[in-house]
Amino acid sequence: GFHLSGTVTEPAMQSEPETVCNVAISFDRCKITSVTCSCGNKDIFYCAHVVALSLYRIRKLHHTEVLPTAQKLADEILSQNSEINQVHGAPDPTAGASIDDENCWHLDEEQVQEQVKLFLSQGGYHGSGKQLNLLFAKVREMLKMRDSNGARMLTLITEQFMADPRLSLWRQQGTAMTDKYRQLWDELGALWMCIVLNPHCKLEQKASWLKQLKKWNSVDVCPWEDGNHGNELPNLTNALPQGANANQDSSNRPHRTVFTRAIEACDLHWQDSHLQHIISSDLYTNYCYHDDTENSLFDSHGWPLWHEHVPTACARVDALRSHGYPREALRLAIAIVNTLRRQQQKQLEMFRAQKKELLHKGVTSITNLEGWVGHPLDPIGTLFSSLMEACRVDDESFHGFSDFPENMGQCKSLEYQHLPAHKFLEEGESYLTLAVEVALIGLGQQRIMPDGLYAQEKVCRNEEQLISKLQEIELDDTLVKIFRKQAVFLLEAGPYSGLGEVIHRESVPMHTFAKYLFTSLLPHDAELAYKTALRAMRLLVLESTAPSGDMSRPHHIASVVPNRYPRWFTLSHIESQQCELASTMLTAAKGDVRRLETVLESIQKNIHSSSHIFKLAQDAFKIATLMDSLPDITLLKVSLELGLQVMRMTLSTLNWRRREMVRWLVTCATEVGVYALDSIMQSWFTLFTPTEATSIVATTVMSNSTIVRLHLDCHQQEKLAGSARTLALQCAMKDPQNCALSALTLCEKDHIAFETAYQIVLDAATTGMSYSQLFTIARYMEHRGYPMRAYKLATLAMTHLNLSYNQDTHPAINDVLWACALSHSLGKNELAAIIPLVVKSVKCATVLSDILRRCTLTTPGMVGLHGRRNSGKLMSLDKAPLRQLLDATIGAYINTTHSRLTHISPRHYSEFIEFLSKARETFLMAHDGHIQFTQFIDNLKQIYKGKKKLMMLVRERFG
Repeated sequence: GFHLSGTVTEPAMQSEPETVCNVAISFDRCKITSVTCSCGNKDIFYCAHVVALSLYRIRKLHHTEVLPTAQKLADEILSQNSEINQVHGAPDPTAGASIDDENCWHLDEEQVQEQVKLFLSQGGYHGSGKQLNLLFAKVREMLKMRDSNGARMLTLITEQFMADPRLSLWRQQGTAMTDKYRQLWDELGALWMCIVLNPHCKLEQKASWLKQLKKWNSVDVCPWEDGNHGNELPNLTNALPQGANANQDSSNRPHRTVFTRAIEACDLHWQDSHLQHIISSDLYTNYCYHDDTENSLFDSHGWPLWHEHVPTACARVDALRSHGYPREALRLAIAIVNTLRRQQQKQLEMFRAQKKELLHKGVTSITNLEGWVGHPLDPIGTLFSSLMEACRVDDESFHGFSDFPENMGQCKSLEYQHLPAHKFLEEGESYLTLAVEVALIGLGQQRIMPDGLYAQEKVCRNEEQLISKLQEIELDDTLVKIFRKQAVFLLEAGPYSGLGEVIHRESVPMHTFAKYLFTSLLPHDAELAYKTALRAMRLLVLESTAPSGDMSRPHHIASVVPNRYPRWFTLSHIESQQCELASTMLTAAKGDVRRLETVLESIQKNIHSSSHIFKLAQDAFKIATLMDSLPDITLLKVSLELGLQVMRMTLSTLNWRRREMVRWLVTCATEVGVYALDSIMQSWFTLFTPTEATSIVATTVMSNSTIVRLHLDCHQQEKLAGSARTLALQCAMKDPQNCALSALTLCEKDHIAFETAYQIVLDAATTGMSYSQLFTIARYMEHRGYPMRAYKLATLAMTHLNLSYNQDTHPAINDVLWACALSHSLGKNELAAIIPLVVKSVKCATVLSDILRRCTLTTPGMVGLHGRRNSGKLMSLDKAPLRQLLDATIGAYINTTHSRLTHISPRHYSEFIEFLSKARETFLMAHDGHIQFTQFIDNLKQIYKGKKKLMMLVRERFG
């Protein structure tokens, strides 16, 4: 029968007792169609007990005895007294299905839905993304086994994806979905593409899928193909038109969703006889065919070509592989690659014919609006993996199809099989060489950067994935030949190649690809390696003068408005890749003067970001000064040259790394030698601000460590110090506020220079300098033993200062006290001269009383400067200049008192009483102070009698 039941015993484990499960399985035409098991385990896949019973049945299956058994049963049923007819009971109900009934493997639909829902709700955590990828892999496996449940399972998965509540949330908030989640949607779209392209599916099946896809496609939260906004590409089944006729109005066109390509693919069929011949025969050739036009069916070898929109053609290859037709897939892949190679040749010839005119225009509108690398259908990846698989597998896995050559050439082994010519490969070629070549063609294709963050990130990601797969392959002579051939092609193919002489301003840059080409070619053909890498260095999108292409171009070329930067979301990544390429060349060119100069020129011409040029300067410096060898002086000069460029670029713009850059440049110039330091000091104004030139450059150059590092003799030291002093004086003239003190310090050892610097300070003091700068220089002068100069500067500083009555914590107070102390120490005359300035500038009572107290404690001029003797008598408070100071202090206390009383609150009363006590001390210093203070208090009591509580406190303390 078609029903199998049994009991499966699971032996006892340490913690679990023995369990017995009852299992029932129905099967029909070699497929399990339903299962039940008492273990209750819920999963998409069969539990271990079902598998055990099935395996037991398969192993005990007496398939050689089937006919005799059936014969014996038939005989027994016909015989009246046979054992069967003696037993009571009805006939066996499991007669099985009719031949026309659908039969398919059992799939627990509810369970699939539950699992997908769970994984989606975990939002990428707990490895849910990985689990969903495993489910997709399971669908691919089912398709390969031609299990019709593949499409059913994918339908269940898609329904859960469409029901994900986050979709509408993100749409409302206008936020993009995460990258990982986006990639799952991409895979979903690609799988549907595979399913509808099944070469053997029934029409009604395709119609039901189409209906389903259209239903999902019309839901407003259905994700768009390019991740954020509609992709303005025409229908994928038509090759893209080049030129103005492609210019449809994008706003009216509906958005392309992740299902659009699968919906369009429902229109594709496999009936074309040329296509049928290609996929079904290894011997399909036409040696008499001489139609050498654009779309000819065979090439000059008589080998078949397949002209179809490349991503669509590759989607067919993917579908054949996915549905378990590896040989057919391989045959179509070879035809496509041969077509691409022929097209490449034709494009080269076309460019050569129009070269003069195109180079004269210096701009091109020829480019692909749809790149193959980063394309939603990943055409190049599909061709590459199909061909790589063919050189990996043994003959067994190509089961069930026509004969195939025994050995397909191993990937890692270096003897490739020279397969017979009817395999449509040139002499010495193999599936591996073909895979590598098609990857290089795809990576080098000139194509426009797509719109939108997701599509742009995908371009980078796809390129990096393809390159990392290529890096796993060891290059032998055969492969190096292909690299050479493709590099030459790409350099010479003009606008058809991303490495051509003329490219569109918004071409996808080639830095990452060129770096791989460079490192691969370098050991075999250095000239070609450099030529390729140098050509790839450009980044036209950043060159504001770059022509923006033909005005008649379709709207998708973003830069129809000249000099407008299009929205390249991945620009910072692209610039860092450009920098990587340059760094790789610098490293390789170490020791080669000519090459280093060329690379330097290329960097200066093509790199527009100061931080990247700085990184390259640092890289070059590191490579030039590796510990194990003598410094490479040419590379050091390159490093310095780049450093100088960074200085010029960032001089007038604010850059938070500027100090680090200036310090680094001085270090680099020191390594190059004394003439480099001299040179940067001579031309400091083109490289540094005056502050940087004095506080970092000159100071470092004059430091002991620099002199030791340079092994200078006295004469050289003096010459370098002379340059530093000249720089310091120039900076002080240009920016005295910030550079005067540094200039004085740097000129200390040279009398004439020091005097010049002092004169610059005096000239600037009246107009251009603040009191704090002047006080700082004055203190420096006192410290250096120039007290009279210090005094002069202090008096100039005082004229700029203004301290109001409530600024009793002002930072300049210490400077004022110091200036008064300095004047006092110089003598009576100096003190007499500064006090009027103090009285004019300082209105703060507590500061004035502090100065007054200090002046009355000691005799002026006690230091006895310049041999002057003083009389040793204390100064009188009744005579000038102290009388003036005392009056000013008393006046300040009176003013401050009135100011404070206008808005005083009770919590400040006690503090105010203390303030009055301090005031009394100052009043009492005058000979009639007692009377003055009493009058003052009476006055207060009269004016502020409304403040009863406060006046009571005043009475208590002062009577």
